Amino acid sequence: MVRWMILSLVLLVSFTSTGDERLAAANKLLLNQLDFILLASPNDEMRQLKIELASSSPESIQQASATIAGFWQNNAIETRFDSQVHFQDPYTQALATEPQVDNYLQVSNRLKYLLWLEENQAWPAIAPGVWLHLGDQHIDIPMISKRLNLLGDHPQADTDSRTFTESLHQAVLRFQRRHGLKQDGIIGPATVRWLNWSPFRRAQALASNFVEQHRYLASVEPTYLLINIPEYQMVLVDHGNIALSSRVIVGKPYRQTPLIKGQVSNLVLNPSWRVPRRLLKYDLLPKVREDGSYITARDFEVFDYSGEKVTKSDEEWRDIAKGPFHYRLVQKPGESNTLGRYKFFFANQYNIYLHDTTDKHLFAKDIRALSSGCIRVEKVEQLANWMASHLVRDKQTWVDMQIERTKTQWFAFDEKLPLHLVYWTSWLDRQNTPQYRDDIYNKNQRTNQLNSNTIRAQTQVP
Repeated sequence: MVRWMILSLVLLVSFTSTGDERLAAANKLLLNQLDFILLASPNDEMRQLKIELASSSPESIQQASATIAGFWQNNAIETRFDSQVHFQDPYTQALATEPQVDNYLQVSNRLKYLLWLEENQAWPAIAPGVWLHLGDQHIDIPMISKRLNLLGDHPQADTDSRTFTESLHQAVLRFQRRHGLKQDGIIGPATVRWLNWSPFRRAQALASNFVEQHRYLASVEPTYLLINIPEYQMVLVDHGNIALSSRVIVGKPYRQTPLIKGQVSNLVLNPSWRVPRRLLKYDLLPKVREDGSYITARDFEVFDYSGEKVTKSDEEWRDIAKGPFHYRLVQKPGESNTLGRYKFFFANQYNIYLHDTTDKHLFAKDIRALSSGCIRVEKVEQLANWMASHLVRDKQTWVDMQIERTKTQWFAFDEKLPLHLVYWTSWLDRQNTPQYRDDIYNKNQRTNQLNSNTIRAQTQVP
């Protein structure tokens, strides 16, 4: 009898211990998700939920699970949580709230590491005051080496050396590559600015972009064209597979490419270019005032507002450009046309489109916010050929027109190609390497204005 009572007590303690462990594991899992959510979308409800989870009661686990799953589902991120199912085990219930997307665990682990860095590593401002090159000696080199080590770019850091070694040079190149910087291995102002980004700021950018990206991609079509403006990158997805990727040039900060959805409906071969009034005023007329031959040298035709073609001498155009200019300019198709050989038309209120360019050298630049709003595509011929093969209705005319360079031809599609212009500044790439890009249009003002103390207050329990 005594032995039976002892055995029963041992089993009871064992079950209780196991239950406590499962409850603690559920609590930890939900707290990690709350940290993720508070970084992505700070709000009072989630902060209060984090306070209540401190009690680790089954009731708090149940409430938190439902609220957290609701957040993910409201952002079109799937989970296995079902409010109609009664979970006997709190850990199983908490586990069901985790997003069912490919890179969630990798992003979550990165966020946990960044939060750990924020709490356990000092992050003083680096300000060397000079450009640092391979072989240089500087007092800030050890701190730079350590920081690159903490961020994963310099595994073999020598934090005692003040010498800019080859190992550090390679680490700087890796760091520059994943921040969209010029990969020269030189520590200049742009590299220093990114080195000074705190772990919390990095975590918030990664979390908020994760939610925004998955929310957006949940509703895209199987085949589409997507351009991430801060990345200066285009990707063509054909039934879920990447068919083409290309560097692009986007609008300048004061002539921004808009964030819109559209449908490419036509491919234009050998387009003419009707110069928008704003570009005419601010870009072309100053050149005409300097040199009246600019109009004829660049193959422009001039029309009055009734549509009649107007012909004047170079000197006359130079003088007319100094005052009110009651004409419009149209550049003829050909080798010197600003739009190049291809234009991809999609209806939109901004009068922008995708096109070729004669300034191919600009694609080699790291910062490619250089246009007046339209998008220039580096691999434009490959994109045009894909459209000709998959979408163009009149394929024979397309073949016949390949030798033509001065005649404009519009090609209609059998079906339109969805186009998405998006703005994502942070993500994990296919190798799970964190990527960051400049907020070129200053759209992430909440992230830019928050300091680490402010963000810490949002994620910690009082």
